Amino acid sequence: MPLFQKALTISSSAPFISLTDLTDLDALGERWRVLEKRARASFFQSWTWVGCLAAERFPDPVVLAVQQDGRDLALALFNRRTSRLSPKTLWLGESGIPSLDAMYVEHNGILLDRDHADLLPPILRAALGPAVGRVVLSGVDDAHLQAAQHTNALVRVHRSQPAPYIDFTHIAPDANAFLAGLGPNTRYQLRRSARRYAAQGPLSVHRAANIAEAQDMLDELARLHQISWVERGRSGAFANPYFRKFHRELITRAMSRGEVDLLRISAGPQLIGCLYNFRFDGGVLAYQSGFNYPAAGPHQKPGLTSHHLAIDMYRAEGEQRYDFLAGEERYKSSLSNASTTLHWFDVVPTWSPRGVITRLLGMNRGGQT
Repeated sequence: MPLFQKALTISSSAPFISLTDLTDLDALGERWRVLEKRARASFFQSWTWVGCLAAERFPDPVVLAVQQDGRDLALALFNRRTSRLSPKTLWLGESGIPSLDAMYVEHNGILLDRDHADLLPPILRAALGPAVGRVVLSGVDDAHLQAAQHTNALVRVHRSQPAPYIDFTHIAPDANAFLAGLGPNTRYQLRRSARRYAAQGPLSVHRAANIAEAQDMLDELARLHQISWVERGRSGAFANPYFRKFHRELITRAMSRGEVDLLRISAGPQLIGCLYNFRFDGGVLAYQSGFNYPAAGPHQKPGLTSHHLAIDMYRAEGEQRYDFLAGEERYKSSLSNASTTLHWFDVVPTWSPRGVITRLLGMNRGGQT
């Protein structure tokens, strides 16, 4: 039974929006794949990612759909949670349960037909219907934030982060053009590190050829990743068992579609590091990594060297973009030539209990929400 439904405009063929309890995950997946081909989607909006362990990650799933003449123009999968202040909270592409959201979604958003970007503001207004007290959007772009700001609701931005990337289309095809476009200090460090590693043997990138090899490489990456993070006094991503479970399933789903790469970077017999990347719609997303810091000698930079070799490989293969995802780590900005911004925020009806409390707190602090 729909939680909410209405026409978006007054017309006999108007787009029709609905918010409905999900009853058939497989059927939604089929619809999603069809719309995916007509959308400007990221890998995190693909059914490969959204549908991975979806029955576990969305224990109370709600689907928002915009249709016109039987055709989907927009789709979104939310999980619904209840709290004291928000009778119904919808989490876009997340569960709202920290242990299940450890994968850290980015480039998130409503899956939208590329010719109907104008539907985003009314979609978010509709998501805040009478049955909903709050909508949480994590890792979304400027367009989603601007659309939320036109809902006449309270928008509370918790975090905004740059997401640096390399636009290969702005780099000449010359093999040395990428290095030439970097700052002098970054060029020096990359060249010096490459020379030091080359003394141990030829530099190489090995791509996992099948699911079994990719799973083994993920385990190797996880081992390196955990060593590095534990030494810094942090738990590391793979400390959460569900993180590893999700990605083992994701690799199985994505490998046959050519949407995932596990890379092993070496200097002769010496392991330098491992990269776990997504490939989607002409771009590469550098999602996770593990570097062999314990074996690194003076002036050897395993992270910089691993990314540099991967970048050269992807450029040669015709990819258009290498995305470092959100974060302000220095290596990301040093290697990038472009950046976008991702936002984490929630939207609350102005006169809901949470909205009233939020406004009062803002007034008491002399600030704005």
